[in-house]
Amino acid sequence: MSRQSTNTIGKKKTESIGMRTRRFSKYFRNNWGLYMFAAPAIILLIMFRYVPMYGLQIAFKDYSPALGFANSRWIGFTHFIRFFNAPRFWPLLFNTMKVSFLSLIVSFPIPIIMAMMINQIRHLPYKKTVQMITYAPHFISVVVVVGMLNIFLSPSSGIINTIIKLFGGQPIPFMQEPNWFLPLYITSGVWQSAGWQTIIYLAALSSVSPELHESAIIDGASKFRRILSIDIPCIMPIIIIKLIMVAGNVINVGFEKVFLMQNDLNITATEVISTYVYKVGMEEMQYGFSSAVGLFNSVVNFIMLISVNKIARTVSETSLW
Repeated sequence: MSRQSTNTIGKKKTESIGMRTRRFSKYFRNNWGLYMFAAPAIILLIMFRYVPMYGLQIAFKDYSPALGFANSRWIGFTHFIRFFNAPRFWPLLFNTMKVSFLSLIVSFPIPIIMAMMINQIRHLPYKKTVQMITYAPHFISVVVVVGMLNIFLSPSSGIINTIIKLFGGQPIPFMQEPNWFLPLYITSGVWQSAGWQTIIYLAALSSVSPELHESAIIDGASKFRRILSIDIPCIMPIIIIKLIMVAGNVINVGFEKVFLMQNDLNITATEVISTYVYKVGMEEMQYGFSSAVGLFNSVVNFIMLISVNKIARTVSETSLW
């Protein structure tokens, strides 16, 4: 390629960049108010999501607070190798995956089913009452929810064990039994969040054309058939997007609730990656090692997000990107 043609291409690229810059400047001047509204959210996102990523380097260093990020000794993947070879690695990973996947399997379809049922209610006051009752637990603190579990399931004075004793049974230490942790964690989570999660599905169902249902009624379709043939296909893109977003946090088990439900008797079932990171990082002050474990957790979530998004894009036309 001659020097003249190279210069011509470079000149065209420069003109193209200049044209895009001028076009963006004009658009910004015409819509500066929108950018000002978005600016606080963008600044907060950068400050609390991207700036902290600078600290990820301590996962690869023998970090000392006295030396700081820059002067701490670089040790590469030593922390990761230590975690993978630790006796706790497989029990931690198994507990985390078990809690995450079982919670996903149980809790993900329930808001969809609830939204379908609420959407079929035609008596408006009753519908609003049901919505209020199901939404209300979302506003209860996790600490309060775990406190309620401790009170209701107490072996000595809890209402559940009182009923068991009335029928001649022996009190069950629900909060101390490892086998009871998962059912209690999942059911209390569904009770607290299912109603709130129905909001987005109810909003999607409200956009379904009534003409589709009228045509189906004329054809003799039952309510169940209309739900299967009209409602579910219309909200399927929302379901897929929600599933992708949930998959991105599949092993990011909520720390607060697990930690509050944890005790010396059920720790074999309740010790997950997030609680382990807290203990080695905050209690034992192994900052580099805990950062490495947390980074491993984030990488697995990222891989799951990419994989589920790719699968969704392959089998349907809906995906995050």
